[in-house]
Amino acid sequence: MSAPAPARPWWRREPSALLLLVQLLGLLVYPWLEHTAGGRALFAALGIVILGLALRVIAHGPTRTWIGWALALPAVGLTLLVTLLGGLWPERTALLVLAQACEAALYAYAAYGLIHYMLSDHRVSRDELYAVAATFTLLAWAFAYAYSVCQQLWPGSFTAAVDPQAPRTWTELLFLSFTTLSSTGLGDVVPVRAPARALAMLEMFAGVMYMALVVSRLVGLVTDAERRRH
Repeated sequence: MSAPAPARPWWRREPSALLLLVQLLGLLVYPWLEHTAGGRALFAALGIVILGLALRVIAHGPTRTWIGWALALPAVGLTLLVTLLGGLWPERTALLVLAQACEAALYAYAAYGLIHYMLSDHRVSRDELYAVAATFTLLAWAFAYAYSVCQQLWPGSFTAAVDPQAPRTWTELLFLSFTTLSSTGLGDVVPVRAPARALAMLEMFAGVMYMALVVSRLVGLVTDAERRRH
């Protein structure tokens, strides 16, 4: 009689949970990494880890993995190049814009993959519940990178209560993305140029549609399953 197969570890059974955990960890450590050269190197390393986890989520769902790799490879390569050239070539805006544009596209595609995964059946698994939160963070990261690209292409796109004329940091742009996507209206970072405001309006629309179409459907499925169980 053969022995039962060993249970897979939770991070392999539930890749959405691991992605969510690492992204929430990133929220806590990002403010400490963006002001020194060593911190920026760790920031780039954490970003590459998150990209890898996003690729794993894409592979776990019904979307095409090769599209994720086509976006991830140039993003990782350009991010490493920008990090290595940081002290040698200060004027590297074009490389940074390309890297962040690829990252924004990859996070958006991973979010699409998770939404497709959550809507592909009528049974809500535990990983799909984690995917609800992970998709929200993926969308927030995607728009934060889009804001960063916008800021470099159109300087002065954003202002804030502290040092209004300075370029906004990554943490500030991610904070703006979370407040816009969640429609909380708590942010002191404000888009002031037309391209930045257009991105913000798209993110508002994405946040409302995500809550109205995806989250409400999963809540309905969970409620219906509980009703049938009892």
